[in-house]
Amino acid sequence: MPAWPAPERGLTANRVIGVDLGGTKILAGLIEDGHVVQTVEHRTPTTSQEALFDGLAEAVRELPLDGVDAVGFGIPSRFDYRTGHALGAVNIPLSEVDFVAAMHDRLDLPVGVENDASCAAFAEHVHGAGQGTSYFCTLTLGTGVGGGIIFAGKLFHAWTELGHMVIVADGAPCNGACAGRGHLESYCSGSAATRVAQELLGPDATAHDLVEQHHPALEGIGHYLGIGIGSLVNIFGFERVAIGGGFGVAAFEQLLPAARQAVLREALGNGGRDLQIELAQLGEAAGMIGAGLVALEAL
Repeated sequence: MPAWPAPERGLTANRVIGVDLGGTKILAGLIEDGHVVQTVEHRTPTTSQEALFDGLAEAVRELPLDGVDAVGFGIPSRFDYRTGHALGAVNIPLSEVDFVAAMHDRLDLPVGVENDASCAAFAEHVHGAGQGTSYFCTLTLGTGVGGGIIFAGKLFHAWTELGHMVIVADGAPCNGACAGRGHLESYCSGSAATRVAQELLGPDATAHDLVEQHHPALEGIGHYLGIGIGSLVNIFGFERVAIGGGFGVAAFEQLLPAARQAVLREALGNGGRDLQIELAQLGEAAGMIGAGLVALEAL
């Protein structure tokens, strides 16, 4: 795991642990002086909520805890900051539970919690593609679409379900348990790209085939991505947007021209012209590093 130089703000001399909770794996890291110095990876227990909490605690305890000030968790769930409750996740057993209390009881350390996509945005802002900005956003195009927001130089604490922003009224159905239609995720995720590939290339085709063939269908996906970005710029005034996720990174160069044109059309004033659209830089480590930053906020 690479080490990231300590920035002017963010991780300092504090020793913290960041935990990125995914549907299939837990990635936990000890972070000291702004550097990831040790990591562990466990399979995510999914048999019950209690088993999940025990598995998270086990992953944390596998790291050296001497001098650790706090533990931060990035979780794939909406999170209520007023109550400390995780409100529900699709692939893991989390529903209406006091996540902060459950982990504090097991670890006896200050606990910070944030949505996993927001953690990634936090990390990119401090250590990656968002450095030097005050208004910044990440969009992660993978199985779904996730996102996080930096507003006035600080992490924006909200549900931040940017993938569920409506870009087409009564449009294509969304993924998984979401009953909505016309969401950004319905058009710009890797899953959506695979559906397009199967319609155009056959039942065994995937998003990878569109990228490999430089298929013109990617222009349409880029157009929808730009519509979403343009709307976000009109609300938050972003200076820069970073695109990540497996599909987002693989298709970035092919999505960008159409996305840029849509942003120029949809964003007000100079917002589209001045906006920078870049690749995210931290890859799979972003969620864990961001969770470490969230740990510091818990102190």
